[in-house]
Amino acid sequence: MVGVEVQNTWRAQVCPCLCSKERVGIWAELRELHSGDPPSPRKLDLRGIYPPLVTPFTAEGEVGYGHLEENLRLYGRIPFRGAVGGICALANVLGTQVCQIEQLCQAGSWDEARELQHRLIEPNIAVTQKFGIPGLKQAMEWFGYSGGLCRAPLLPLSEIQVKGLRQDFSSNGWL
Repeated sequence: MVGVEVQNTWRAQVCPCLCSKERVGIWAELRELHSGDPPSPRKLDLRGIYPPLVTPFTAEGEVGYGHLEENLRLYGRIPFRGAVGGICALANVLGTQVCQIEQLCQAGSWDEARELQHRLIEPNIAVTQKFGIPGLKQAMEWFGYSGGLCRAPLLPLSEIQVKGLRQDFSSNGWL
């Protein structure tokens, strides 16, 4: 049971916003749905989270403007804007700040959440799209974590790339 204790401690310390009772309950239900065990009387219903969208292309590969227009109408009726989920490589480095966005949204502090999100965009692009895993590992080292060495075929960042990565973090006040 030591592994369970470590896992629960990690969840509680690293990112409470990801480990709320509601989300943990959903995770358990998703595991149950995919475990092959008989489902419980209460099933997780994911219908309605996203509207069903039709491909906006015809069989010939051209844009079907009627389908595109219908998709835009469906999206226009969604009562919220923003993202559902994310690619959270940046949470390995700035986990508290990534989770703070959700906390600010829950508190209704939309302007503060937007400002924080805008400060996180450049470093996030740096550790995902721009410099990838080598950039993430370097940034982890800067913030006191062990990023480790890159495994083949990946190479560590060059000096010029390290300077670029440092600029992406420092221009937004993180370094």
